[in-house]
Amino acid sequence: MDRVRKGDRRALAQAITATEEGPAAAGDLLEAFTALAGGASRIGITGAPGVGKSTLVSALISTIRTEGRTVAVIAVDPSSPLTSGALLGDRIRLQDHVDDPGVYVRSVAGRGHLGGLSEAVPRIATVLDGAGFDLLLIETIGVGQSEVEVMHHVDTTVVVVTPGWGDSVQAAKAGVLEIGDVYVVNKADLVGSASARRDLEVMLAMGPVRSWKPPVLETVATEGVGVGELWRAVQDHRRHLRG
Repeated sequence: MDRVRKGDRRALAQAITATEEGPAAAGDLLEAFTALAGGASRIGITGAPGVGKSTLVSALISTIRTEGRTVAVIAVDPSSPLTSGALLGDRIRLQDHVDDPGVYVRSVAGRGHLGGLSEAVPRIATVLDGAGFDLLLIETIGVGQSEVEVMHHVDTTVVVVTPGWGDSVQAAKAGVLEIGDVYVVNKADLVGSASARRDLEVMLAMGPVRSWKPPVLETVATEGVGVGELWRAVQDHRRHLRG
């Protein structure tokens, strides 16, 4: 525990591996991290495959790090059909931060768990929170209409779509588009981004009245466009939760 709190990444990796085996295997270790957890802001990034979640996460990390805050990422990857391990696609897209001591990335295999996450994600989040990171980013595997589990494990849920994502009627049926605190139209340099944004805004206007009005933003994650605005929206939502 002391080694983890002092920034020993090897010890942190070993602690996470232990908790992945389950609560019984983790034993007192998980209880110790639970006692220290509660200080990290947790942000979920979700959306369909190919919307650019990993690239957006990487750009968001760069923005957050300019403020000196530490970031841990749990990236849920598809499972290998041979080993059941993570295919590490998300980690590949986060290579820009591999030498940054203020950033830690853990890829996790979905292993067929429904909901867009992995059964071990809540335990891993507890370890990373207890380890002292300022922010926790949880990136789901590419999700469909009913895979909304991430909302139960984060403070702020960011739903990412792209231009050409589908008409507003279909969107209104999609459970994943009913859970967002912030909506992002990524790849906004493509044709149809304005239309996608309007569809989302109409859908939200037709929904139930909420104390927080989810903003709809446009980003081009590959160029960092709009990422600062996204970070400000996440911070605004955090302040809203605190009252």
